[in-house]
This record gives sequence, structure tokens and C-alpha cells, in this order.
Amino acid sequence: MENKNIIIISDSTGDTADQVVHASVTQFKDYENLNINRFFNITSEKEIDKIIESLSGENLIFTTIVKKDVMDYLLKKAAEKNYDVVDIMKIPMDKTAEFLGQEPIRESGLSRSLTENYFSSIEALEFAVKYDDGKDPRGILEADVVLIGVSRTSKTPLSLNLATTKGYKVCNIPLVPEIEVPHQLFEVDKNKVIGLIIDPKKLNEIREQRLRELGITELGEYCEDKRINQELDYAIKIMKDIGCEIIDVSNKTIVETSILVANKIESKKYIRPEK
Repeated sequence: MENKNIIIISDSTGDTADQVVHASVTQFKDYENLNINRFFNITSEKEIDKIIESLSGENLIFTTIVKKDVMDYLLKKAAEKNYDVVDIMKIPMDKTAEFLGQEPIRESGLSRSLTENYFSSIEALEFAVKYDDGKDPRGILEADVVLIGVSRTSKTPLSLNLATTKGYKVCNIPLVPEIEVPHQLFEVDKNKVIGLIIDPKKLNEIREQRLRELGITELGEYCEDKRINQELDYAIKIMKDIGCEIIDVSNKTIVETSILVANKIESKKYIRPEK
């Protein structure tokens, strides 16, 4: 795909455009060979001029610019070069305006403003790191969500995702047959606790891959079928004793599991809905 470029132009962080572009290009073969150039925090005509002048070859522009004067200028300059422009925000904003019966503010960076929700997410992230992997079971009683499960059921990345996307304070506890379960798990509201289970074969694959990444060739008991089944049986027993919700993460991404956890927690009305 020589000389074919995708250009991302945003008046904020560019995260939205980046995700849309990634979701789009991955539907095509050899997308890895595409040249993707990103220009963030673009808020003036002068900056638009510099970007357009720097381009060569064939270019497709994706943009999330919301200020009308800057957007109109970009469309004008792109048209002069015969570059197509994909306005990611146009249809969503037009339809929302029609639905709400009001015009959009068209102010850049609103979704990333340093608001109370932002700082809440930072606090939640720090909480998730502090109480990760059972470091301190006292976090169980302070958490919005408590994740439990055997090793390699995505407890840590799920904790971080829930912290950053939902602002939830998440504590995660590994369940190991030889280690006594923290008594706090039976004292906390069971509606805050989510048990994570996984298919034994899938867990074996994940564990083997993890050990290879660490350069460990002796797989040992950690990856044996007997041991894995023993751990899962023990974990399920604990989850049933607690009476918590259980989610099978076998074929789910972190994002998919995160949504399921949030839905289960919010359906119990234990903590606030999504910010």
C-alpha cells in the first residue's frame, strides 16, 4: 500500500478517531502496511495549513474536529488537494441534535476535561494497583467491586479497565487451594463480588504461553490438567459459598468482561451507574 496514507486530525487527544480508524482498517488485508499519521490538538487554520502542506501521495483524512470554522477550513483545504475527509463526529452530532432539539456546543476536549470524574478514575486506578492480586485483603471492604478467581483469569487487567472506564475501586483476590481465603470475602456484600471462571483447556493454553513469555521451559504443576481442574473446582466452591455472581471469561475480551461486570454490579444498584 505504498503512498497510501491515513491521516488522523483531532482537536483533542485523538483517541476517538484512532479507535475508529483501527476498527476500520483491521477489516482489510495487509492493513499493517498502511501509513497512519496522527495530528492531535489541532485548533487553528494555520495548523491545518501545515498539515496539508506536509502531505504527499494518496491521503484519506479522518477527523473529530468539532469547531465549525476549523472543520470547514479543513474541508476546503482537503478539497483543493482532492483528499477525501471522513468527519467522524458529523452524523452522531447531527442525529443527537435532531433528537434533543438543540445545537451542539462544539467545544473541543469536553470528553477529556479534567473533571471530578477524571480524578475519580485516577483514584480508582491507584486503588486497583494498591489492592491488586490480594496484596492487602483490607481493600475488600473498601472496594466497589471485588474480583475473585484462579491465576490467569484476567483479574488484574479487568481491575484496571474498570478503574479507568468506570471509576470503580476494584480489589482482586486470587483463589488458591493451599491459601486460606480472606475472611473479608464473607463479610463484604456479596453483590460487590464477581467470580471469574474459565474453560480448563483455555486456561492451560494461557498459562503455558505466559511461562514461555517468561522464558520458563519447565511448565510443571502450574499447567497440569489435574492441578488446573483442582483449582477451578476449589474456586467455584468458594464462589458458591459466597453466593456471588459468576462470569465465564473463556472467550471474552477484557472490554466485554468489563461491560458484563458493570452491568451485574449496577443491576444490583450497589454503586452509581456509569459516569
